[in-house]
Amino acid sequence: MDPQNGAMARRVLRPVDLAREHGLSTQAVRNYEDEGILPPAERSGTGYRRYSAVHAHALRAFLALRPGHGHRTAAAILRAAHRRDEEVLFRLLDQTHADLLRERDLLDEVTAALDALTAGPAPEEGPSTGLTVGALAHQIGVRPATLRKWEKAGILSPRRDRATGYRVYPPDAVRDARITRQLRRGGYRLSQVRDFVDRLRGAGDAAALEDLLHEWRARIGRQSRAMLAGGRRLGDYLDLLSSDAGPVRSGEETDGPKIRGTDRASRS
Repeated sequence: MDPQNGAMARRVLRPVDLAREHGLSTQAVRNYEDEGILPPAERSGTGYRRYSAVHAHALRAFLALRPGHGHRTAAAILRAAHRRDEEVLFRLLDQTHADLLRERDLLDEVTAALDALTAGPAPEEGPSTGLTVGALAHQIGVRPATLRKWEKAGILSPRRDRATGYRVYPPDAVRDARITRQLRRGGYRLSQVRDFVDRLRGAGDAAALEDLLHEWRARIGRQSRAMLAGGRRLGDYLDLLSSDAGPVRSGEETDGPKIRGTDRASRS
């Protein structure tokens, strides 16, 4: 064991010491232990919790992971680290990265679709009422039944012609249909498409749509940076665990394989 890490691990910390570092309540620290986010603490002769540097690193890692991965996934990552289950740990990390990449791809496809609508010729509409279901289906290259399916899913909102009772698609519904076709070709589920179209409707005009896309891209960037920050803290914690700084779960898998970190301490 590295002497410096060993001394750190043996230092006794109270719940209030961990809480003050992050502006938390002592009850929040105890709750994190109950959730398995922190490894079980030793108890003093009078029953008080006795934390160590291992717990301090675990809490730092969790709080750093949470903005990028969410509470549930960050908690699961820490529990996997305590079990020395690197397969589950890295799979959880990979899943969040994959989800964010998929969202980034969705944003790119939506941006391209909106750009195409803006740059392309204006949609052909009826004299004053918009497009019929057959005309719209022909224009975007789908079957009329597909448009009715999208309507049933809550994506399209055609109105009814008062004279004939037939569906009529006004310009905003034509736009929604074009975007839906683009996203469906990209493999997105109807529920995902509906959620995004709802956001578009809430944005309103072209300027507001541009602001929406800009903020969406900025949020993805913030999440990416948060995931990087969380990864650094998690790496520090895994390094501490791999240095034999002490068991993280009393009596549980103490002889099992350690998670191998980059062992920064040994290189410094």
